Amino acid sequence: MGYAYFAAMLLCGFMVASGTTAANQNSTGDPARPAEVRIGALFTFDSVIGKAVRPAIELAVAHVNSDPSILRGTKLSVLMQDTNCSGFIGTIEAAKSLGMMSSGYVWIATDWLSAVMDSSVHGTTDVMELTQGVLVLRQHVSHSDIQKALLSKWNLTRNGSAYSMRAYDSVWLVAHAAERLLSEGNTISFSADTNLRATKGSNLQLDSLRIFNNGNKLLENVWNVNFSGVSGPVQFTLDRNLIHPAYDILNIGGTGVRTIGYWSNISGLSVVAPENLYSSALNSSTNNVQLHSVIWPGQITEKPRGWEFSYHGKPMRIGVPLRTSYKEFVTQDNGPDGVKGFAVDVFKAAISLLPYPVSCDFVLFGDGLKNPSYSDLVQKVSENYFDAAIGDIAIVTNRTRLVDFTQPYIESGLIIVAPAKEVESNAWAFLKPFTFQMWCVLGVIFLFVGAVVWVLEHRTNTEFRGPPRQQIMTVCWFSFSTMFFAHRENTVSALGRFVLLIWLFVVLIINSSYTASLTSLLTVQELTSGIQGLDSLISSSSAIGYQVGSFSRNYLVDELNIAESRLVPLNSASDYARALELGSGNGGVAAIIDELPYVEIFLSKYCKFKTVGQVFTKSGWGFAFPRDSPLAEDLSTAILTLSENGNLQRIHDEWLSGTECSADNNGAASNALSLSSFWGLFLICGLACLLALVIFFLRIFCQYSRYSNQVEVQYPEPQIVSRSARLTTIKSLISFVDKKEEEVKNALKQRPNGTQHPSIGSTATEEQST
Repeated sequence: MGYAYFAAMLLCGFMVASGTTAANQNSTGDPARPAEVRIGALFTFDSVIGKAVRPAIELAVAHVNSDPSILRGTKLSVLMQDTNCSGFIGTIEAAKSLGMMSSGYVWIATDWLSAVMDSSVHGTTDVMELTQGVLVLRQHVSHSDIQKALLSKWNLTRNGSAYSMRAYDSVWLVAHAAERLLSEGNTISFSADTNLRATKGSNLQLDSLRIFNNGNKLLENVWNVNFSGVSGPVQFTLDRNLIHPAYDILNIGGTGVRTIGYWSNISGLSVVAPENLYSSALNSSTNNVQLHSVIWPGQITEKPRGWEFSYHGKPMRIGVPLRTSYKEFVTQDNGPDGVKGFAVDVFKAAISLLPYPVSCDFVLFGDGLKNPSYSDLVQKVSENYFDAAIGDIAIVTNRTRLVDFTQPYIESGLIIVAPAKEVESNAWAFLKPFTFQMWCVLGVIFLFVGAVVWVLEHRTNTEFRGPPRQQIMTVCWFSFSTMFFAHRENTVSALGRFVLLIWLFVVLIINSSYTASLTSLLTVQELTSGIQGLDSLISSSSAIGYQVGSFSRNYLVDELNIAESRLVPLNSASDYARALELGSGNGGVAAIIDELPYVEIFLSKYCKFKTVGQVFTKSGWGFAFPRDSPLAEDLSTAILTLSENGNLQRIHDEWLSGTECSADNNGAASNALSLSSFWGLFLICGLACLLALVIFFLRIFCQYSRYSNQVEVQYPEPQIVSRSARLTTIKSLISFVDKKEEEVKNALKQRPNGTQHPSIGSTATEEQST
C-alpha cells in the first residue's frame, strides 16, 4: 500500500465535509482561506494496518497544525471512520492444518504479513511458529534522522513502522496539496450530485453526499508534490507512480526474520539496498547475486518446485505399445518393469534427471498379434485412461490436438523403400565415370599443356628439338604419358618445371576421381521397379505397403489421396521383404512407405532393397502426456540434457547399432563426373600455363631486342641484311625463337669487332642438321 492509497483515503473528507466550514474566515483575516479544513479517512481500526496508521495520522495532524509555514491560519482536521472490514486471521492456520507448510511448498506473502509481525498488538510468537520458511515483502524505507526521532515517540523499531511512516507522510502530502490550492486563491466549496438519490429502506443516505468543486485541482497538486518525508522522498512519476518503489524481501525462520535481498524498479532483485543504487551506477559483480540463500518450509535449503508427485501416492499408468515387430524400440520383457527397448531406456533416463520422484507402472497396450494402433493409444491418454504413453510414437498434427508431446528423442519421417539389384558391367563401363563433355575437355587440355611445355623447353632441351614430325610426336607422347606419370622427357627450364608441377597435381586429382567413380559405378544398385520417387509412385497404379498401426496409412489416404485399395498392411520386416520380392503384380507391393527408423533397421537386415528419394515428411518420436501436464515440459528438458551429455547417443548405439549393412550404402546411384566438378582445377592449370608463357615471351622479346641491335652494329651494310630479312618481320622473330638458348647467349657475348656473326635468316639450315 503506497501514498496514493493513503492520499485517496484522506481526500475523501473533501467530498463529505460540511460546506459551512469553508465559509468561515480564518484567524489571519484572509477571506480566501477557511478557518478549518476537515479531511476524512476510511480504514479498519482493528486491522493490523489500521492500528499502525491511526497514531501516525494523529501525530502528523498535530505536527502540521503546529507548523506556521503550511496552511497559515487554517486548522487541519482528520475525521477517521471505521470500515468494520473482516480480518485475514486464520489463513496460515488453515494452511498448516492441510499440511501445506511442509517441505515442497512455497509461500510468498505480501506486506500484510510483515505488518502482522511488526504489530505489537498481535502475538508474533504464534505467527512466527506458523510461518516458518515463508518469504515476505515489506515496504522499504531508508534511514534518516527525522525517522529516528519520530519512531522514538511511537516506541517502535524501524522495521515495524513502514505503514506508520507512509501514513504520516500522506498527511503532509495532503497538507502540501491543500496549501498550494488555497495559495492559488481557490475556495473550498461543494455542490450536490443530481445522480445520487436516497433509496427507500436504505441507511446509506446517498443524497447527502456532496462533490468538492476543486477536487481535480487538488488531486493534480497531490501528483505534483515533492518533499522529503520520514519514509524518504515523496514524489510521483508522470504515470502517477511513486518514484523509486522498493521492497525488503524477508525470510521467516526461527524466532525472527532475516533480510535476503531487496526489490526495486532500478535493480530488480538485488542484495544491495536500493538507496545505494540510486546515486551510483549498477555494479554488475554485486548485482548478479540476486538474493541470499532461503530456508524454505520444512527447513530445507533446496529450492522446491512448487508441486511434486507423492512418494507413496498412486503410481502413474504408462501405456506402452505391445509391438510384434521392430522390437528394438519397445517390447515385452520378463524383468521388473515388464518392458524394455530403446524408447523405454530413453524414458527411464529422462525420468532419472527430474528433481522429484515419479513412480510408474508400465501397462502394455495391444493384443500381441499385430502392432497396435498408435492413434488409439494417444486417444487413451487424452481420455485419462493412461497417465502417459511412451514408445515409438510419431508426433503428428492430429495427435497434438489431443495430448502434449515431449521434445522428440529421435528424428523420423516417411520414406520409400523399393527393390534393387546389382548393375551388370558392360564393355564400355570404363567410360561412364566422366561425361562426354568431360572426356573432350580432358583431351584438349592434355594437348594444350603438352604444347605449352614444348614451347617452354624447345630452346633449352634437346629432347624437344628435331624435325617437325618428331616434335609433334614428342608433344603428343608427353601430353598423354603424364596421365600415368610415365613421361620420359626431362624438363630443364624453370618455367617448364613450374607448369609440369601444377599439371601433375591436376592429373593426380583426375586419376583419383576416375578410380573412385568407376569403383562406385561397378558396384552400385539401381531400381528394378521403375519407381524414381514419390510422384512416380503416386501416379502409378502399383500396390503400396505400410506398417500396421502406423500413421502412414492416414497420411497416404488423407494427404496424398492414394486409393485405399492400393494399400497393403504389413506387420513385420519379413513381411516387407516377401512383399517386395513378389512385386505389385504377384500379390506383393512395388514399394513400402514407412518411418525412417524402421526403414534403417529393415535395410540393415535386407540389403537387396534401398530407399528412393529423400524423407518427404519431417517429424520425430516423443512421449505423450495429457494436455497441460507439467511432466511433458520437464521431460523435454531432460531429453535435451540427455542429448547434450551424450547419453541419448549411447542408448541409441546400444539398441540400434551393429548393423550388417546400412541404409546409407543404398543411396541413389552416383552420377558421372562432369566438367563442373573440375573447372576450378582446370582454371588453376590454365592460369599457370598463361603466366609461364607471358614470362617466357617477355624474355624472348628482351633477347630479341638486344640481339637485333648487335646484328645491326656488326652488319651496317644494306647488302648484308636485306629488307625482307629484317629482324622486324614475323619470319625473323619465329627464326629467333627457334634458335637454341645457348647459341643466342654466345652471340650476345661477342663484341662488334669480333668474328663474323651468322645472319638471322640462316638458322633454318643449321637447325635441320641438329
